[in-house]
Amino acid sequence: MRARGAAAAALAAALVAGALAVAAPSLASPGDGGAELTATTTATTTSSAEPDVPPGETASSKITHLSNQPKNGALQATGSDIAFQGKYAFAGNYDGFTVYDLSDPENPEQVVQVYCPGGQNDISVHKNILVLSTDSSRSDDSCNSTTLPATNKEAWEGIKVWDISNPLEPEYVQSVETDCGSHTHSLAPAKNKRDLYVYVSSYFPSETFPDCQPPHDKISIVKIPLRTPTAASIVSTPNLFPDGGYEGDDRGSYTQTTGCHDITTYVEHDLAAGACMGDGVLMDISDRERPKVISRVRDTENFAFWHSATFNNDATKVVFTDELGGGGLATCTGEYAPELGANGIYDIKRKWFGKRELVFKSYYKIPRINTENENCVAHNGSLIPVAGKDLMVQSWYQGGVSVFDFTDSRNPRELAWFDRGEGLSGGGTWSTYYYNGYAYSNDLSIGFDTFDIDNTIDGKAEKVRLSSLNPQMQESFGR
Repeated sequence: MRARGAAAAALAAALVAGALAVAAPSLASPGDGGAELTATTTATTTSSAEPDVPPGETASSKITHLSNQPKNGALQATGSDIAFQGKYAFAGNYDGFTVYDLSDPENPEQVVQVYCPGGQNDISVHKNILVLSTDSSRSDDSCNSTTLPATNKEAWEGIKVWDISNPLEPEYVQSVETDCGSHTHSLAPAKNKRDLYVYVSSYFPSETFPDCQPPHDKISIVKIPLRTPTAASIVSTPNLFPDGGYEGDDRGSYTQTTGCHDITTYVEHDLAAGACMGDGVLMDISDRERPKVISRVRDTENFAFWHSATFNNDATKVVFTDELGGGGLATCTGEYAPELGANGIYDIKRKWFGKRELVFKSYYKIPRINTENENCVAHNGSLIPVAGKDLMVQSWYQGGVSVFDFTDSRNPRELAWFDRGEGLSGGGTWSTYYYNGYAYSNDLSIGFDTFDIDNTIDGKAEKVRLSSLNPQMQESFGR
């Protein structure tokens, strides 16, 4: 959730006062946008039940928690996204990023900590390049910047480019300012292999923001020459919604499409999937600078805030997430229907003349009951590389970590889970990704976790060795 202006302040107050009472770190801008949507008309009639994991306790099934590296030093803000390259994990934090050495994958070692505030600090890596997103109005583009109102024309938001030729000594080399900042970004390497494109997602325009004016139906595309990253610049700002996108409804103001929250690229297939607030889209990115929307879907009954997307390995399915309430609601109490705050699973169907279309198949939501004080909703995850199956590990904030099988698009089912009960984490887990035999998770408040999934689930995946992983830039792991 992005704190901008009076509207955002009012939302934050509503979440604190009316949604749930959690520890302060989880509401220090953890989520990604969504007014409080009530459950009065679409929720089940089930009242809150006793939680499956009691407060203060930890439980799991077919997942073993191996280690936790606590937040420390200068990076005390909210933990966010993760990217991987070689033996290193790069973990974002609203105050900067941390580099972990995974040589001992069961007990990673913190080797570098970089202070550079500017939430969310969404993070990606490609070869010698690291990209950070800044989606909070800053006094300038430096790592010594301070907050500045978005109503100030001099305020800066955008992406920061780092040289990680030596991962132990990241060097900040360039910044690119983008309209409405960069809430998230996704990488799309050029076919010439000499350039890297960055698809910048942002939203929440306002007539009072000089650099974020409505309508904001576009994304910004930044081109980074790999040999000269200092030449990074915006090359296009394509309008994905010429008709204005979904106009919104009475379930909450953030059901309206005013930009994209997240885009996942799959360059091997020249595809991208966009989660764009009120719309889910499939794009042809064969021309990296001119993506074309080829299929668009809406769910005006159950989806409130289209948050993120994950392809299956052969690009025949997309899992979209609905971050109902912007990460601040307790939607896993039993009072919210299983279709709310869930994943939506869509098949990609081929039609006449090669046209591809998104077709809804089912919802997936964790089956466990949480307390009314635990924020819980679908969030960031990645595939587990098991040939012949569609498996995914995913964060659910204080709902914990879930592993589920969506090979049968109509009947997804949970295979494994890990859950800390109320009071152990002020906000829960933001992102959980599978990399070279282990699942790694960045918790909003308590640091970096390592998990081992039962061999009956990921035994074949443990043999798959990846050289890098950016979950928002998918690459095939073979079949």
